Amino acid sequence: MQKPSIPKGTRDFSPVEMMRRNYIFDTVREVFRLYGYAPLETPAMENLSTLLGKYGEEGDKLLFRVLNSGDFAAKVDPTEWGNSLQLASKISEKGLRYDLTVPFARYVVQHQGELSFPFKRYQIQPVWRADRPQKGRYREFYQCDVDVIGSRSLLFEAELIEIVERVFGRLGIRVVLKLNNRKILYGIAETIGHADKMVEITVAIDKLEKVGMDAVREELSERGVTAEAIDKLTPILTLEGSNAEKLDRLQTIIGTSETGLKGIEEMRTIFGYAGSIGTNLDVELDLSLARGLNYYTGAIFEVKALDFAIGSICGGGRYDDLTGIFGMPGMSGVGISFGADRIYDVMTGLDLFPQETGRSTRVMFANLGDEEARVSLRLLRALRDAGIAAEIYPDSGKMKKQMEYANRRGVPYVAIVGSDELSGGYVTLKNMESGTQEPVPFAKLVDRLK
Repeated sequence: MQKPSIPKGTRDFSPVEMMRRNYIFDTVREVFRLYGYAPLETPAMENLSTLLGKYGEEGDKLLFRVLNSGDFAAKVDPTEWGNSLQLASKISEKGLRYDLTVPFARYVVQHQGELSFPFKRYQIQPVWRADRPQKGRYREFYQCDVDVIGSRSLLFEAELIEIVERVFGRLGIRVVLKLNNRKILYGIAETIGHADKMVEITVAIDKLEKVGMDAVREELSERGVTAEAIDKLTPILTLEGSNAEKLDRLQTIIGTSETGLKGIEEMRTIFGYAGSIGTNLDVELDLSLARGLNYYTGAIFEVKALDFAIGSICGGGRYDDLTGIFGMPGMSGVGISFGADRIYDVMTGLDLFPQETGRSTRVMFANLGDEEARVSLRLLRALRDAGIAAEIYPDSGKMKKQMEYANRRGVPYVAIVGSDELSGGYVTLKNMESGTQEPVPFAKLVDRLK
């Protein structure tokens, strides 16, 4: 019989891993709630008409398509089997969601009459991408999104900066937050004479950190950007200095672009708000940051871990008309997405998880016989009533076997109730880490384990 397996790019999560993942989810959720965001969930599947065309050409290729139920080929004409694009639309009308932002926009349009704007929501769910699996990149992974829609106020960009600071501060991860603005990128494209190739330019320069400048120049050339324009672009992407100095220098370069100047003005405002908050977060203007998704129109964000080599662990931006695609124009929004799986990898690599997050049980009662088990059950109930995770070994037997079980489970305490303990009205509590034992009266066991 063939050994069972799972698809590449997906993973099983053990109980210990799930407890640690839930630690991340709970931390993120608590911070989101501090800022008035409410929870939302959407289906794993969306109609392909909802998803296609929202992520750019490369994003569309990464959509997992779901075959129509039943005889999926019933409507296919024999002549269409040779045309893959035409065939795909006939046999598949649904797909797994690529991100949480487009489904969120779809939800807002469908339920607009029920919502109060600005509408603030957070969403923690898995997404799927038909990407090539590699370190830090999975085909199924969780995103923790926080978005607000229905306002153009840049105060929300500042709020997101503070959310980033609080989340990673609580998780103990040192990060840098990189910012740019799609209007600035358009101004740059306009200045070098290729406003018509804004999408091609952003897709190429978004790979700069991964592939290097030479590869980006080559891709730009292949996409029809002239050598002269590429020469003008290169020094802009590598501007150095403080955020204010970069913006000043940029203003002299793209000052003839009205859109570009608007982007510079927005960034000055956002950096000003960040200064008013007094954030200790390292916030950096990075002109090579592009965020390849087509729906971004204003400020864009990307977060990198400082002490662990991995791709971005959080990203997002401002989108002015995503709902317009669904028939509700002029509804601006902004949001960011925390990549739970990459955050998990960073915290594992840096050993940042508190020890308790890998434990489901705080105390296990040894089972030394029927009478002892009955007393233990009463004590277990008192512990559980106090919110202390506790259990009893199911079978009476050798103490060594029970201790080995508790040790493998990482249970920090074992409570022993034997004949001496029954007559004396106490529990012998063993610390599994130090090996020490102490007698604890039945009435004081809850307080001792709190």
